[in-house]
This record gives sequence, C-alpha cells and structure tokens, in this order.
Amino acid sequence: MELHILEHSLKVASIEKEGIQICTHGLIKLAFLASKTRCKFFSLTETPEDYTIIVDEEGFKELPQSEHISVADATWVALNVVSGGSNTSTSQPIGVTKIAKSVIAPLADHNISVFMLSTYQTDFILVRERDLPMVMHTLSSEFTLFRVVNGETVAAHNLGVTNGFVKPKLGKMPRPIIHPLSSPSNMFCVTSLDPDTLPSVATLLMDVMFYSGGQKESGASSEDSNHIRFFSFSLIEGYISLVMDEQTTQRFPNNVLFTSASGELWKMVRIGGQPLGFDECGIVAQISEPLATADIPAYYISTFKFDHALVPEENIQSVIGALRTESAAQ
Repeated sequence: MELHILEHSLKVASIEKEGIQICTHGLIKLAFLASKTRCKFFSLTETPEDYTIIVDEEGFKELPQSEHISVADATWVALNVVSGGSNTSTSQPIGVTKIAKSVIAPLADHNISVFMLSTYQTDFILVRERDLPMVMHTLSSEFTLFRVVNGETVAAHNLGVTNGFVKPKLGKMPRPIIHPLSSPSNMFCVTSLDPDTLPSVATLLMDVMFYSGGQKESGASSEDSNHIRFFSFSLIEGYISLVMDEQTTQRFPNNVLFTSASGELWKMVRIGGQPLGFDECGIVAQISEPLATADIPAYYISTFKFDHALVPEENIQSVIGALRTESAAQ
C-alpha cells in the first residue's frame, strides 16, 4: 500500500461555544464559499464542549483573532493510506481499523502522537510536522511513501531519522485503555453530498452548524440526558463529508445525501473523562487495535478535547464489552 503525505500545513483549534458568533462569517466562507478562498482542507466538528476546526494555513487566515479561540501548539500534516492507485480522492476508504496495525500502532509504539479525522471518503492521520521524518522512518518498511507537491504525487525519501524508541517485539501485551468510555444514546449517519447541491441546502446546514445546538433535538426525550450534540462537516479538496445524528439527517430533503441503501447507522464511543490534550501517545491505538482484532469497522474523529469512535449499531454492545475488558485489565 501507499502512504501519501499531503501538502497541507494544518492548524487544529477550538472555538468556545460562546465565541462562535464572532467566527461565523469566516466559517461560512470556508464551508460554503470555498471558491472565494484558497483553502483546500477544512473541517468543523461540534461537540457539547466546543467547536473543533482543522484548517490549512490559507483557511486559518479567514478566522479572527479572539480569546475564544485556542490553537494547538503545533503545525500538523495529514497522511492518507491509499490502496490500489495514486488518486487519494477516488480511492476506496481503507478504514481506521484496517490501518490500526500498520500505521496507528507503529506510531504509538514509537511515541508519536496522532490526531484522527475519518470522513465519508477516507481517513486522515494527522501528525505534527516536526515528527514527520520519524513518521516516515517508522512506516517506510510497510508502505511506499509519496508526497503531494503542488497537487502532484511524487516519491518521498525516508531520511532515516529516528527518535530512539525501539519497536516492541512481536507478542507484546495488549495496549491498556486508560481513559473512561461512554456511549451516547444517539445513532449517527456518516454521509456526503455533491458539492453542486450545497447551495440548495446551505440555509439548512447553517442552521444545523450554528443555531440548533441550544434546542432539544426532536428525537431526544426530556429524560434522555445521554443524547449529545455532535455534528461534523468537512470540505477537503472538493469532497464533502458529514457526520450527524439520525434526527438531524431527517431534516434534509430526500435524495440529497449519499447514504447506503441499507440506511446504515452508527453508534458512538466517546473517549475521555477530561480533555485529552495533544501530547499523550497511543489513545487511538488503544481503541482501534481491539476493533481491528474483532474485525469491526469504525470511523474515528479526534476533537480538541475528546476522541470519538463510530461503530456499526449492531456491534456496539460487543465493542463496549471488549473495550471495557481491556480497560479493566490495565
């Protein structure tokens, strides 16, 4: 398989809920008027705590300076695993559990922190730009490495840089899960839409993004305190990805969203009892490795404060059981 190092230099930031109104103009421009910017990588995820944005340097210029915005102290680079061809945007998604053992676990073993963004189309593994030489050295034995330069894919050369961590021997013990886990009651859809249809649903999307958070979702009873607010929108190199709960999906017109014929629904596992930070290594590996062992597909979305794994609805009980067993074993 091929590992593509994308050319975007990315910022990861948090916008406080009470400060979202001062950022709305820039965020709307990034989401709905992409042709008016030079931004090629933009993602916005709302959780109960805040909004997390992942955006390239051109897109970051669209946001105001504000005390309500916290920016992670690093520049990040996105990696993309490609199977069967060099066109990242049209390749079949690999899935986070498919790269758990070949990408995520080796990086954790070498003390390299990652930030995950799964989309409808693919999975992006974000690493700190300063860690990139070590990332390339760590993964060069498993992957053919490429860099994207000015839109062209060219061979990348391993610089042979290591950070001194020794890869554990085969047969190592399972990685213990050290953070609390919870599973909201919502069921979620992972979907997309044709960018050409974006103007027709722009008003609805703006309402979902910025104005619906304070309302009780229509599908949640007043007793359902386990129903959380979660919405993710990504516009990356012209491709749109949406993650939202089932009730929000029902607000969209028929035949606008790309959804599977089976109407597949996903349940969420939330990782973290308090903000996770960016320096700890192995959080994604702790979750993705047991899922990979059980051959359970998953999407994984890291946010500024917590991590989120989405698994098929029918697998949620076995997933929770398996992860809590790993947690209890530590």
